[in-house]
Amino acid sequence: MLPMAPDTHSDVLTSILARVQSAAATGMPLRLRGGGSKDFYGQALNGDILDMSAYAGVISYEPSELVVTVRAGTRLADLEALLVAHGQYLAFEPPHFQIDGGHSGATVGGMVSAGLSGPARASVGGVRDFMLGVRLINGRAELLTFGGQVMKNVAGYDVSRLLVGAMGTLGVITEVSLKVLPVAPAEATLVFELSQRQALDWLHRWGAQPLPLNASCWVRDDTAGQSHEMLFVRLRGAVAAVASACSRMLADAGGTRMDTHQATADWQACRDQRLPFFARPAEESVLWRLSVAQTAPVLDLPWPQLVEWHGGLRWLWAPLDAAARVRSAAAGAGGHATIFVADKRGDKRADGIFDSLKPPLNVIHRRLKAEFDPAGIFNPGRLSAGW
Repeated sequence: MLPMAPDTHSDVLTSILARVQSAAATGMPLRLRGGGSKDFYGQALNGDILDMSAYAGVISYEPSELVVTVRAGTRLADLEALLVAHGQYLAFEPPHFQIDGGHSGATVGGMVSAGLSGPARASVGGVRDFMLGVRLINGRAELLTFGGQVMKNVAGYDVSRLLVGAMGTLGVITEVSLKVLPVAPAEATLVFELSQRQALDWLHRWGAQPLPLNASCWVRDDTAGQSHEMLFVRLRGAVAAVASACSRMLADAGGTRMDTHQATADWQACRDQRLPFFARPAEESVLWRLSVAQTAPVLDLPWPQLVEWHGGLRWLWAPLDAAARVRSAAAGAGGHATIFVADKRGDKRADGIFDSLKPPLNVIHRRLKAEFDPAGIFNPGRLSAGW
């Protein structure tokens, strides 16, 4: 275990607890905020800002145990730099996104609250799969601990994982314990010129074979007046496994192997939505995020798409008034659709940015909200206009 600096954050934590206690007593809503990199995401931003960025730093890191515990305000970039120095990383590749000034303010608490994962999500799992434990301030200003630093530590509700994607509506995350992984010995990115239908077919075939598939991205690339439909596939694993997979896949579908340095930059651009595809095509366009079954065919939608997660994630720009058609297509493919980025006016009124929950699940959500945040002070309206 690496030696860590003594805890000098008790005053910050005391201040946060006092803010929550006061808000609960007066009913004053609080808008929980780390670095602000995901302010664009969610239904609405309401309440006085409770800035968590000062509550930062590594509490413990045990490289040999593949476990790290950090405060919620810790910058994601700082955590990843520490892990890289020890040959480890966050396998689910959380997006950083850029805010005004071109830098990323993404924090660990925001990473958990948003629950977003990057290109490797379909192969290695998401944020939830790497959560070991949290400390949380609930709506009664109680500091609670859930989970720990091992995988098998939960009976009943796994609250640490429940908080993933809750958008801060259940409480203030103060500390997070995460499982980390060693960097793979070998990596390669292959690129194929294939239509979306062909790309999905090959991904389904390769997915049924013992190949070290790690990430994939299909996109139509329009450059220099020419259009190319490209499938990028990243392999990670043992040296022999990656080399063998490269030979087999290139023989299957043609293609070439990319320069590793360039491929790394491209995957990071994909993770952080800096690829040309993610430039808004028109002011009235909304960026839709469709989570569907990996085996879903090409969707019957007229708008250009970018496909990740071996077919399980489809991105597209479409008008807000296309909501019914987009959501119907997603449901027909075994999934759901989310308004990820609103139009230039910030309009998100198409029945909410998230698909509505089925009644039994909605009841569970509301009971949990009432238990953790009885006064309804945390991020009201962020998940739903109702709470």
